Amino acid sequence: MATQRTSFTKLQRDRAKKAKAAAKRERRLERAAEARSGDDAEELDTPHEGPISAAELLHEIEVTHQRFEAKLMSYEEFEEKKAELLARLPID
Repeated sequence: MATQRTSFTKLQRDRAKKAKAAAKRERRLERAAEARSGDDAEELDTPHEGPISAAELLHEIEVTHQRFEAKLMSYEEFEEKKAELLARLPID
């Protein structure tokens, strides 16, 4: 006996849940980007010289990923910034 296929209303519910989750994720990223848009945005765009802890570098990498996902920077800027930050990670 064949298995019953998913109903159209279930598919609609699933799609609505995914759309709602995506919208919520976008709003959260936008709020986070707006909160950091002041001093932190300028700080991320300026190259840092000198020692910085690995935890701070990983935080900056995370912020860079969030800015890229929120479409606040282009792919080329993202790759350039990520490479710069990863190159500064201290290796013991």
